[in-house]
Amino acid sequence: MDDYDPNSMPAAKARQFIKQFLSPVMETEHLSIRESLGRVLAADILSPSNVPNYDNSAMDGYAFNADDINLEKSTVLKVIGTAFAGKAFDGEVKPGECVRIMTGGMMPRGTDTVIVQERVTLTGDQINFSEVPKRKMNVRYAGEDLQQGQMVLGAGHMIRAADLGLIASLGIGKVSVYRKLKVAFFSTGDELASVGETLNTGQVYDSNRYTLYGMLSRLGVEIIDLGAIADDAELLESTLLKAAEQADVVITSGGVSVGEADYMKLLLAKHGQVVFWKIAMKPGRPLAYGKVQGSKIKASHYFGLPGNPVAVMVTFYQFVREAMLMLMGQASPAPLPIFNVVCTENIKKQTGRTEYQRGILFNDTDGAWKVKPTGAQGSAILSSMSLANCFIVLNESIGNLEAGTIVQVQVLDGIV
Repeated sequence: MDDYDPNSMPAAKARQFIKQFLSPVMETEHLSIRESLGRVLAADILSPSNVPNYDNSAMDGYAFNADDINLEKSTVLKVIGTAFAGKAFDGEVKPGECVRIMTGGMMPRGTDTVIVQERVTLTGDQINFSEVPKRKMNVRYAGEDLQQGQMVLGAGHMIRAADLGLIASLGIGKVSVYRKLKVAFFSTGDELASVGETLNTGQVYDSNRYTLYGMLSRLGVEIIDLGAIADDAELLESTLLKAAEQADVVITSGGVSVGEADYMKLLLAKHGQVVFWKIAMKPGRPLAYGKVQGSKIKASHYFGLPGNPVAVMVTFYQFVREAMLMLMGQASPAPLPIFNVVCTENIKKQTGRTEYQRGILFNDTDGAWKVKPTGAQGSAILSSMSLANCFIVLNESIGNLEAGTIVQVQVLDGIV
């Protein structure tokens, strides 16, 4: 911790600090293909056979041997049968002969090339064509996609929709995946009221639990919602220990800002090893990370997020999401993509910190993708997150910007 600066830590440095303490869950389970969507592979998937497992036609046409091509005049071949997908032609094609073949049909013995049906003239039982197709044209060969024993998907890969079909094409019905990560979360503060209650003076509805629920649902973890907890030492302590006992990860919102009059810092010092930071970023300056020990042998990871609604979402996407993916079994999760686009409006910003302003990425009338801020950027303006489809990422060295400046954007579509 010699390089730890409690006053201002760059966002990238905080992200790297967290990474060194992450190790994935080790328990695994075998699931059917459909049940495995969104789960992380615990073992490599190797191809049990060649894919495709036989030479076949990529087009509807006629299969023949390229040696029969007449380079000086039209090629004439006799059609001696048909090869369908799933029903091979039983016989051998001799010189001067061809077979009508459908897409996916097995290449008959003695053939190596397919000419598409639109390129030939059929007269009776003969075809003729003038073009000179390349040898092996329109043929898909055994093992062209995957070879027997080849690694298809590696351990740590999160299974997507395309992977379901790929695994099924290998004839594999079940896969080994890591168990679901268990995540418990709760909000803290006397000012919080639950949805459906009447607000008293000075109260606000607890929105953070709902955004956290949505973000966690996208990750496919097992969610444990422990509610909104008032600033009561005993209640907060019992809730924290219950969360640590039940879950691999505990997330709280509120109670981590410097100088806040609450009990969370004392409880975390008593039951865990937690570091509190001021991150050089906006929104989301206060952040806590560490371990909390419940009654179980293994401590739970802990993330203490700010109380402001937008700051909760920004810190989740910039720190918690990647950490969750690693805990789920992904060794090196792909970072959220960042693109350079033109900003169409002025931006106010102070140097010395990274800002994640909410933006709207749009296709302009000139056909180019551009971005504009959603409007007011306060960390309590949750409507800005509903309007936004990206973050405008402005690093420490950037100050005020004029319209027309190229900026970096981090697309949110697909994760929010």
